[in-house]
Amino acid sequence: MKVLRFVSLFFGLGFAVSANAAPDPNFHIYLAFGQSNMEGQANIESQDKTVDKRFQVLWTTNETNCGKKLGKWSDAVPPLASCSSKLGPADYFGRTMVEKTDSQIRVGIVDVAVAGCSIQLFDSPVSQSYMNQQAGWFKQRVEAYGGKPYERLIEMAKKAQEDGVIKGIIFHQGETDAGDGQWPSKVKKVYDNIIKDLGLGNDVPFLAGEVLRSGSSRGANNNIAKLPQQSKNFYVISSEGFNQALGDGQNVHFTSQEYRDFGKRYAEKMIEVLGDKIKPVAAASSSSEAPSSSSVESSSSESSSSVAESSSSVVASSNSTVGGIVIPNAMYSVSVGRVAFAGDFVQVPLSLSKAGFVNIRLYSVLGTEVASVSRLLSSGLSNVLISKRKVPAGVYMMSVMTSSSYIVQRVNLQ
Repeated sequence: MKVLRFVSLFFGLGFAVSANAAPDPNFHIYLAFGQSNMEGQANIESQDKTVDKRFQVLWTTNETNCGKKLGKWSDAVPPLASCSSKLGPADYFGRTMVEKTDSQIRVGIVDVAVAGCSIQLFDSPVSQSYMNQQAGWFKQRVEAYGGKPYERLIEMAKKAQEDGVIKGIIFHQGETDAGDGQWPSKVKKVYDNIIKDLGLGNDVPFLAGEVLRSGSSRGANNNIAKLPQQSKNFYVISSEGFNQALGDGQNVHFTSQEYRDFGKRYAEKMIEVLGDKIKPVAAASSSSEAPSSSSVESSSSESSSSVAESSSSVVASSNSTVGGIVIPNAMYSVSVGRVAFAGDFVQVPLSLSKAGFVNIRLYSVLGTEVASVSRLLSSGLSNVLISKRKVPAGVYMMSVMTSSSYIVQRVNLQ
């Protein structure tokens, strides 16, 4: 009875099935930021008004006048940065990523851009003296990001990480800072802050586009060319052949077709740099009835030998033993294999005798919940992936719950 009271207490402290889905490893997120060219300045034409639903944008401002709500995903029909922006390189970057990657892959963009801004706008905190020098329209545009564009980029990127995995960054800025020889190192500082604030790895590619070679800001290309000296992760996307310009008087912005082509160049380079990292994680189960990747966070099937290493299991019988805890009337079997880090995830191998919902939770040794995932899995072997962003190496208690069974076991992640 003491054991049963412990189980009741443990699961009574919030072990309801979570409604929060873990990040989908096949939902690839890209951050986009910069100034007017990243905002998008060319006309949105008929060919741009339909988009594959695999390409999504997470809205970074709250603009009810055009039906856009902060922090909500929607089909990536331009504009992507704000209701007042137009077609830009992010549009066909995303479309090309969808077109040239596996059909299981979805692509999401988080876009923060302000026309005419210096790289200083992405300092944290932004300099008040810099803002005091700006025109009213500029301040209004910045205010759309809560007055803090960098913080908004990070806030929305963290929200995106709840749904997918950040794979890279695209950037177009520098026209305003063409005469600043320190610009490359300032860009590197912003990049380093992004990596740190989002808990990303040391291999996130950063793609920066050149400005128009015939425009009034063409000197910025001298700075942009120096970016790869700042980091092995920095790459320059050429603007060669783009010389039609938008006709804005200063030859600063690209035409609609040039933005389309520019976006494709960004995407082709991103695909080249990421290589195998852009391949999809296999479906949750070998069963033909396995749920789609949009509803299942699980990974590739594991061999039976892995599940044979199971440290805990529930077996179909009138009474089942779970890690030393007796659970009466278990309805069907579930086994847990060796739990370990796998890339950016904690991998939990499971074997189920029948399809059903499974909830997995990780708790620190102090009893604090650090991660939770609920998934509908098919029968057989599955790997459930949990983002390790908030799960450093250490010892945890792990709970696995099905509709009729519990497992509680100790997990040592190294």
